[in-house]
Amino acid sequence: MAELSIDRAGDLEFKVADLHLAESGRHQIRLAEHEMPGLMELRREYAEEQPLRGARIAGAIHMTVQTAVLIETLVALGAEVRWASCNI
Repeated sequence: MAELSIDRAGDLEFKVADLHLAESGRHQIRLAEHEMPGLMELRREYAEEQPLRGARIAGAIHMTVQTAVLIETLVALGAEVRWASCNI
């Protein structure tokens, strides 16, 4: 079995197929944030309080920009998040 290599950006670990798409992906995430005002309000209201500090959340679902906004919100609220994506 091939060994999985993990990349890092600051404290974040990740494994992606093509990191050159990151800038385009970040743009798509910013657009999705405008379509998800509830999650953005949760970030604004509770980011300092860190109500999910200590929570360890794992998920496995098809990755979309909306999923990315959810994950970033969980992290902003203090959770440690691990996510596995599929393309089914």
